[in-house]
Amino acid sequence: MINSGMMTRSLKGQMIPICVYIVMAVSLNLVVGISGELSLGHAGFMSIGAFSGIIASAWLHGALNVENETLRLVLSMIVGGVFAGVFGVLIGIPVLRLRGDYLAIVTLAFGEIIRNVMNCLYFSLEGSRLHVSFNNPNIPGTLLVNGPAGATGVDKIATFTAGFVLILFTLLVVLNLINSRSGRAIMATRDNRIAAEAMGINVTKYKMMAFVTAAVLAGMAGALYGLNFSTVAASKFKFDTSILVLVFVVLGGIGNIWGSIIAAALLTVLPELLRAFADYRMLVYAIVLILVMLATNNPMIRSLAGRLFRRGGVDTTAQGGGADQ
Repeated sequence: MINSGMMTRSLKGQMIPICVYIVMAVSLNLVVGISGELSLGHAGFMSIGAFSGIIASAWLHGALNVENETLRLVLSMIVGGVFAGVFGVLIGIPVLRLRGDYLAIVTLAFGEIIRNVMNCLYFSLEGSRLHVSFNNPNIPGTLLVNGPAGATGVDKIATFTAGFVLILFTLLVVLNLINSRSGRAIMATRDNRIAAEAMGINVTKYKMMAFVTAAVLAGMAGALYGLNFSTVAASKFKFDTSILVLVFVVLGGIGNIWGSIIAAALLTVLPELLRAFADYRMLVYAIVLILVMLATNNPMIRSLAGRLFRRGGVDTTAQGGGADQ
């Protein structure tokens, strides 16, 4: 598409964010759809991954003289995922003992706490030494994260290839987890917690597994996102971002991994495609969302889609006189 001129400059700039939001949507669907818990703080893990990835990239380049950008990007994404996973464990231990609305409120508070803490943190690099300060910008070395101004002067080393590989890695992890023994245990706790506990399933353990896995993937996506811009502020990871990712999950279908991919890609591109509507762009965007939600919840349309996309392209209702007949 680039070689033939079919892709505009604006759409080309959206390719990495599309990859990031696909990973965010799939990982959140693991918590919301597969585990059955409502999390409203997913942007917090993305923020942790973004800033830790940016700092790791700068440290690898400045302290260890790692010039290979691909290697720096991969290592930075791993660091972002590890830090997000650590916070996922710390948050998950007390939070996952809650249920329903209580869990949603606590995860929402976590996302806001992370954003406000990042507004007060200052990181600088002096040789191979990393300095950290809280509410004090007067620290030695070159500032990497400048409090409310965020990370400035970031080396933009993110690539679409890395984003595409991250999507494949995410699908590999999530789909294998869902189809494993642990995945069946996670879904059992979602469907009937009391019955699962009666069968000896450790509910907290398996919910923690889904929660931390989603946090790690969100952290890796955050690192890729952060290294795609020259300036990254904590304000980019507000409550709105968590809600946006949740919209991707709901629109694509809760528990539907492939639907999350399609919804994340389309809704990321849609605001750019609606620029012709100028001041009414977001109004049209909201109307499109409403119409799509009404269509996807229409039984007739869902039945038709099920027939069109039935596995193997075979209409089983014509074989054996099933209930549909």
